[in-house]
Amino acid sequence: MDLFGYGWIMARCPSLTSLRLFLQVASSLSFSETARAANLSQPALSRTIKLLEEDLGVRLFDRNSRNVRLTAAGATLLPIVERLTGDFDLAFRELSQTFEGQRGRVVIGVLPSAAANLLPKVIARFRRSHPQVEITVRENLSGGLYQSLQDRLIDFAVGTPPMIADEIAFEPLFEDDCILVCRPQDAEAIPDPAPWKVFRELPFIGMEPRSSVRMLTDAAFAKADIAAPALYECAQVATVGGLISAGLGISLLPRSTLPLLGSGGAIAWRTMRPPRVFRTIGVSRLMGRTLAPAATALLQELVSTEIHSDS
Repeated sequence: MDLFGYGWIMARCPSLTSLRLFLQVASSLSFSETARAANLSQPALSRTIKLLEEDLGVRLFDRNSRNVRLTAAGATLLPIVERLTGDFDLAFRELSQTFEGQRGRVVIGVLPSAAANLLPKVIARFRRSHPQVEITVRENLSGGLYQSLQDRLIDFAVGTPPMIADEIAFEPLFEDDCILVCRPQDAEAIPDPAPWKVFRELPFIGMEPRSSVRMLTDAAFAKADIAAPALYECAQVATVGGLISAGLGISLLPRSTLPLLGSGGAIAWRTMRPPRVFRTIGVSRLMGRTLAPAATALLQELVSTEIHSDS
């Protein structure tokens, strides 16, 4: 008989329990010691090994009242069973870690401002307790985030509230106030909080008209009864920062965008007088979708973090 051939595998499949008991006997070379360790009676252990030998059609142990020895077939079987049980234990150990949220992959969709300002701190803290979880961050604008969420390309999104909430649940994280952004030398002449009329006096650098930030600032000017046509319209917040640094104007932006504007003391900012204008940043997830444990753990880390727009 071909002991380890394909036909034998299809016809006979020993139980994992019997294979583990075979390993214990092969290690201890004692039926009585193995029976005690496995909390079995010695006759029950002997029956299990006998049934395994019958399944395989070979004798695995030569034994008498004093000695137990592996046969040639038993010695051949031993490394195979060690590999099988080792692979099984490793696979289920990894599976258990996945179910516990300690392993897996999480894909987050996030607004660029939140990606630069908020998410790194949360991910760094999460990685300390979940080092084996793979995290992918995909930056996008609001419309792209919610399309990716509906297409199940991301696990959850960090951004502004969805326009259509029928399929998406939104949980607020913080309120992101609009602030005046300018050069440090311009800030010296602007009080804090700044009056809205300053946007009548200095050129306004805006985001492109279709962006959520531009819609927010346009709404802010309307609320403050200010006409502030944009001298420049930028697709990237970093471009706004460059134009401000060059002395070409000032801007009104959510506070969370500050890290995207530049560094080195080239940018200053002022809070605004009432009316207060802000956007809400939160977490969105698809209703009816059960997240993987790792994604759930990272989401809980995010929503449990005390967050401010200037954090």
